[in-house]
Amino acid sequence: MAEVRFYHLTRTALDRALPQMLEKTLERGQRAVVRAASEERVEALAASLWTYHDRSFLPHGSLKDGNADRQPVWLTTEEAVPNGAEVLFLTDGSEAEDLERFSLCAILFDGSDEDAVAAARGQWTTLKSAGHAVTYWQQDEAGRWSQKA
Repeated sequence: MAEVRFYHLTRTALDRALPQMLEKTLERGQRAVVRAASEERVEALAASLWTYHDRSFLPHGSLKDGNADRQPVWLTTEEAVPNGAEVLFLTDGSEAEDLERFSLCAILFDGSDEDAVAAARGQWTTLKSAGHAVTYWQQDEAGRWSQKA
């Protein structure tokens, strides 16, 4: 069973929080796949990974770029994992039927969007019932992550 972490975004938008999480994934020598709800969101996230920091970028690609096997971070709307990722990031309410192939799944959801919060609660119930180890993380006043009970 995959470890599943729910990240409740309360201080930082997805396009600012995701690059930091991806950096940590790459630092651990792991590959990641990011699933979004639309191709427009994939392209917006791809653009933010080039520009989120003025002194660095995160190597990544999408269907538009090709060469998936060379991409340490793959952005997609599809279930396929052509880059051999060990870590899955789900955004925009995306779901996954294939969690067993990952060591970690991070579900990021916008705390100011009631529908996103409700969807995350539903995912929590489903994944916990399926036997996955689920944890809940929330941002504090400074934007740092802390695990909640």
